[in-house]
Amino acid sequence: MTTLTIFTLKPGNRRWGLAQMGTSPPQLRRVPGLRFFKLLGSGGTDGFGLKPNLDRYGLLAVWNSSEAAAAFAVGALWADYQRRSREQWRLELAPLKAHGLWDGQNPFGEGQALAAEAATSATSARPVAVLTRASIHWLKAPRFWSFAGPGAAPLRALAEAPGVRVAIGLGELPVVRQATFSVWESEQAVQDYAYRDARHRDVIKLTRSENWYSEEMFARFQVLSHTGTLDGTDPLAGVV
Repeated sequence: MTTLTIFTLKPGNRRWGLAQMGTSPPQLRRVPGLRFFKLLGSGGTDGFGLKPNLDRYGLLAVWNSSEAAAAFAVGALWADYQRRSREQWRLELAPLKAHGLWDGQNPFGEGQALAAEAATSATSARPVAVLTRASIHWLKAPRFWSFAGPGAAPLRALAEAPGVRVAIGLGELPVVRQATFSVWESEQAVQDYAYRDARHRDVIKLTRSENWYSEEMFARFQVLSHTGTLDGTDPLAGVV
């Protein structure tokens, strides 16, 4: 099982939140049943800006079992995040498809993907989440951000796409290790955007022709459940 939690901190916790980028990973490595994780920062302008948003962070986690995830949810580290956050939005996700690498591995696994693809017709009607992440070549970062910065056409296309409920930028490092996470009402909405939006297709072509990335990954998930809020609302209210 995969989970993504987006934390928005209470006022006065910025220094603590920034410190967790260095101090939480050693604790997370010792969590039983947690086999892959990324603690992610966010930028301004819905996460896509170069200036960091010191109030918002994400935790992506891949678990050996739902029991391991549940045990972590009552642990001390999770409780500290809850105490210092004014809101959290947490998604449980089942991988449908993943290709590429993240730190030299595919954390979502072909076995999980095949199991999720065999989901029943009832669960296949659930919303779909899409994760894209990349390590950007330092020398090509200015070129990348000229196409992917705030207000750029591809980001406007993503934010305005029919069926998208939320799109947020997350990253391991500013500028060069970036990810986009979006949640859609349906698989059809994802396909329409991927194959019909000209701005999206143009950026994909540039990515290949100009070799922007040293490593990249694309993953698609079925949304199994969601709790909490993001910016005061539940982006999937009325969908699941």
